[in-house]
Amino acid sequence: MSGERYVVVGLRRSGLASLEALRRTRPDAALSARDDAADVDLDRLRALDVEYRPGDEPVSMSGVTALVKSPGVPGEHPLVAAARAAGAPVWSEVELAYRLLGEPRVIGITGTNGKTTTTELVGAMLRAGGLPVEVAGNVGRPLTDLAGRTGPDVWIACELSSFQLEDIDRFRARVGVFLQVTPDHLDRHGSFDRYLACKLRLFENQTPDDTAVLNGDDPLLRAAEIPGSGRRVWFRRDQSDRIDWEHSAIRGDHNLENAIAAATAADVVGVPREARDRALREFTPPPHRLQVVAVRDGVSFVDDSKATNPEAAAMALTAYDEGIHLILGGSLKGGSFAGLAAAVAAGPVASVDVYGEAGGEISAALETAGVAHRRHRPLADAVAAAAASAHSGEVVLLSPACASFDQFRDYAERGNAFAQLATEVAVGR
Repeated sequence: MSGERYVVVGLRRSGLASLEALRRTRPDAALSARDDAADVDLDRLRALDVEYRPGDEPVSMSGVTALVKSPGVPGEHPLVAAARAAGAPVWSEVELAYRLLGEPRVIGITGTNGKTTTTELVGAMLRAGGLPVEVAGNVGRPLTDLAGRTGPDVWIACELSSFQLEDIDRFRARVGVFLQVTPDHLDRHGSFDRYLACKLRLFENQTPDDTAVLNGDDPLLRAAEIPGSGRRVWFRRDQSDRIDWEHSAIRGDHNLENAIAAATAADVVGVPREARDRALREFTPPPHRLQVVAVRDGVSFVDDSKATNPEAAAMALTAYDEGIHLILGGSLKGGSFAGLAAAVAAGPVASVDVYGEAGGEISAALETAGVAHRRHRPLADAVAAAAASAHSGEVVLLSPACASFDQFRDYAERGNAFAQLATEVAVGR
């Protein structure tokens, strides 16, 4: 493969994994990298023999095999635009991984909410069924991390975001799962139609030997033109008889959908019912998804920080019958809070505390829906107020309906901060 030349833009987790995978599998390739951040790991790049200069400093696109774009890099980035103008291929990290892995057996999972839980659950079901499986993608482990390290018989349960799917080319999911779609990331994609189109690319390279697993309860999916020629399998929430939901450790209507979707995908690849149910009974949800982080005097403090849009927060309300002390807020992503406000008004919510940059828009929606609430600036004040209102048997629920970037690096840091605050409040109750 001598003579190959790759440019990687964005040097966080997936960008670095792309460079390491290329050096591991294409040792003679010339590698260049760019990043706008100041905290690039230069020692790691030198060890990989990567040519690096900061920011969007021009780089020649002549003879470039491909420009590999990390998920956080927008299509308007100057280097991406330069590559397109020069006719150089622009690939997402998962497209590069797919090629380096030699067209692996991928179960791809996308949707607006529930991707990580479903991906992990698919992995658990395949393991319970005795099938070799790796879990990768947006779930945390970059898909490129598997290149040169896994064989062709391994199934890969792969979480896929719209950012990862927008620049695929040959990437093919033997089984593609679409959970549901609601407006999200409009600040990046510009419109809901563009966002949905990126998600639907999951199916575009499917053949008649492949399967598209689709949520039949989602009217937008029902109305969408599904690309590719894979076999369509529609699942619905009223198919709970397909799984042992009664003994599942996860809860909420959204997780019921996730579990049915995972079981459908696992069934497609040959996992028997007994193994699927056993995996569901033993499954522990990933962190920051309806995770109990503290209990004091009968009050549970629940971290659902991964609920970064209004629809996810509304679904979290279905996990409890009564006594929710809800905390909302964070940074804006471009969606409406009207539907969430209506769900709060109709749901088992005892109090609402709103904080952060998005507080004004959330408050306006709640006022329109007639929902009493309290306004705060930092998360800490919202947690203290919610805890003071809660009684034994009730829940203090952080399900923020927003991104975290006004006060935190990401949803995980926000969730960890909530857990610490909840622990401190619980100790002092």
